[in-house]
Amino acid sequence: MTAPTPVTRYQQRVDRVQKIVQVHTKLDDTKARALATDMVHVLDTMPESVR
Repeated sequence: MTAPTPVTRYQQRVDRVQKIVQVHTKLDDTKARALATDMVHVLDTMPESVR
């Protein structure tokens, strides 16, 4: 039996955003995941003063 793969906080944030995107759009899993990844990346790289 293999040990479960740990989920990072980044992956948790992307999952959360993906779920929100899918609730509010008709995007499939792949496109919603891509959009969620882009959104999390932008938020992570945005200066704190702008957030």
